[in-house]
Amino acid sequence: MDFKDWRKAHDKPETESKPPKVNKFHGRRYHDYIEEQLAEARERGEFDNLQGSGKPLRLDNDNFYAGDKALAYSLLKNHGFAPAEVELAREIRTESERTEAKLERLRQRGRTLRARRLQPSANERRAYNASVEKAAVEYEQTLRELNRKILTLNLTTPEAMHRPLFEVEKLVRGFRDSCPLFG
Repeated sequence: MDFKDWRKAHDKPETESKPPKVNKFHGRRYHDYIEEQLAEARERGEFDNLQGSGKPLRLDNDNFYAGDKALAYSLLKNHGFAPAEVELAREIRTESERTEAKLERLRQRGRTLRARRLQPSANERRAYNASVEKAAVEYEQTLRELNRKILTLNLTTPEAMHRPLFEVEKLVRGFRDSCPLFG
């Protein structure tokens, strides 16, 4: 818009001008608008029967290490949740335990095949060897993924929560040694 157009637009009489745009916050502060919305929701009963309604908050701060996050952590705990770093540590532990249980079942299967009076058939030996090879590959991938999660955990938590990385090659070699292949 150049100067002439601007001048023409402002030279028009007041009666021809458009009504001003009405903003829903016009004349009110944002805080007042929020309070109004909360009051309307209360009138509609949207806050009735909330879990924990009318009960005092448990604000006991037993966790010295939580610092300024103590209140948030206690609220999460009281409602069945945990901080992200605790969930990640739990996920690492659970996945590690699940993987070890799976490998132990395979070790037991190998011990059972070797302890039988009759030698395992060629099909049983092939199936077992294939299971060991597949498990070794999956074990290595799982350990590398767990190491990635451990690095994330160690970067986001205090030193007391740090976990050592898995020694992938050593652990895979140990698994292969505990599950010798049939020749």
